[in-house]
Amino acid sequence: MKLVVQVKLLPDAATESALRETLKLCNQAACHASRRAFATGIRGKTALQRLVYGELKAMGLSAQPAIHCVRKVAGAYATLAENLKADNYGPQGSRRRAAVEGAAVRFRKDAAQPFDDRSLSWQLDARTVSIWTVRGRCKNVAFACSAEQAKLLAAHRRGESDLVWRGGCLYLYATCDVPHAPQYVPDGFTGVDLGIVNIATTSDGTVHSGKRVNQVRHRNRRLRKRLQAKGTKSAKRLLRHLSGREARFAADTNHRISKQIVTEAQRTMRGIALEDLGGIRARVRLRKPQRVTLHTWSFAQLGAFIAYKAKRAGVPVVFVDPRHTSQRCSMCGHIDKGNRPDQATFRCTSCGFAEHADVNAARNIAARGAAGWAVSHAAGAAA
Repeated sequence: MKLVVQVKLLPDAATESALRETLKLCNQAACHASRRAFATGIRGKTALQRLVYGELKAMGLSAQPAIHCVRKVAGAYATLAENLKADNYGPQGSRRRAAVEGAAVRFRKDAAQPFDDRSLSWQLDARTVSIWTVRGRCKNVAFACSAEQAKLLAAHRRGESDLVWRGGCLYLYATCDVPHAPQYVPDGFTGVDLGIVNIATTSDGTVHSGKRVNQVRHRNRRLRKRLQAKGTKSAKRLLRHLSGREARFAADTNHRISKQIVTEAQRTMRGIALEDLGGIRARVRLRKPQRVTLHTWSFAQLGAFIAYKAKRAGVPVVFVDPRHTSQRCSMCGHIDKGNRPDQATFRCTSCGFAEHADVNAARNIAARGAAGWAVSHAAGAAA
């Protein structure tokens, strides 16, 4: 299982300047390679490297950084092709798709740059790194990390690390290949219903309210609107300062919720059942005031956090069909839109069973998870 460990670099002024120059040159080289790839139609890694390797070397890059710039460009075009295939930029003929297809991929001047073990070495005991820059090798560059992060790096770091400039600081994102715990046979499943009013509700009746997250989002939205309308230098400076704060707050909230859900499932030796909500933004049609709320709903991130934390703990996770989970009675199985008189209430029109609507949906998800697990493992055992 791949995990990313983020450490903060603590360079002196000269080293910081060298690292920033390195990022700038690497991304200029990547933009050059991207323009050549767009003009020639050569986008495969090996063929593109043959085409531009000498040109990138002439720009001042060493061998390994030049190769990594080519790989970054080839990866960007591969990702673009997948997004176009999935119509993520709109259908054929749409204005947005035409704009994306009609221009070369561009890289910000401070976009992340990968380094391998030939151009970056770690001295974990001393908490320092040695890294290639355009001014030569910078040695004994200090970094800060927790004891747990250092332990992960020492035991499981593999492959490349990315140099990142973010929020006025330099970071290294190191990839760690962590073995996941052996998966146990679950004694039932905990269903998790993801939503907007309540971020997550479990079949045990635990409700993680989204009130605080939505308040922060609404406040930030109003503040951004006022600052963008003002348009002064100080307003733009404040907008830059605020950028990313909401995303970090939402990610921290999702980390806390996912940890609680996984810990409880592990304690009770149960699995976790989640809804497969892929493509929900394309399927759901809402009134205009509700669209912003839907498109800032980080359900995919929460689901990913639950999945990887569960994998590390050996907790089984299954994804189930979300259709009618909110309209189906978890007691008698009756499905009717009338079972949901309002957002928070579920009252079965057939048997009269009443429950919090999200708890009822989570119980349906848990039942589908148990059924799906039984079918898949019975088929595996028969084979």
